[in-house]
Amino acid sequence: MAQAKTEIIEAIRRTAAKLQNGSQYMWGHMGSCNCGNLAQEITHRTKAEIHAYAMQGHGDWNEQLNDYCETSTMPIDLIIFDLLTSGFSIEDLQNLEKLSDKEILMRLPVEKRHLRHNVREDVIVYLLEWANMLEERLLETIKLPDFLQETTALTHA
Repeated sequence: MAQAKTEIIEAIRRTAAKLQNGSQYMWGHMGSCNCGNLAQEITHRTKAEIHAYAMQGHGDWNEQLNDYCETSTMPIDLIIFDLLTSGFSIEDLQNLEKLSDKEILMRLPVEKRHLRHNVREDVIVYLLEWANMLEERLLETIKLPDFLQETTALTHA
């Protein structure tokens, strides 16, 4: 699962917001699909650049993720490298492309768990729930000082 850190959560939320606000979405286009939209946000490359890089390889995002090699100089591998080093995993990206992470889906109401991987509104639902889940995990790691105990110690000193 993607690292629970603010940069990842914000990137996922920005991707969802851009899709909500009409950013181009086309599941069959490597730069405008589920992974393509997130890749735009992370790499700051255009949908056309991402698509052109992907077309130098073969297959869809899942196939290219399966073929990923960190020492490759294939342009799509450089995009994938940027996604991985920012905190995502290969599995995260494969699940995003198919909207298939069971942990994310189980958080949704039963009637909304059957997301269609190629429907903009379903991608937005998935992204927002993913960001919520990561945010909750991040918040669980934050330890605040016990101010009540400190205040009591100061008044008894």
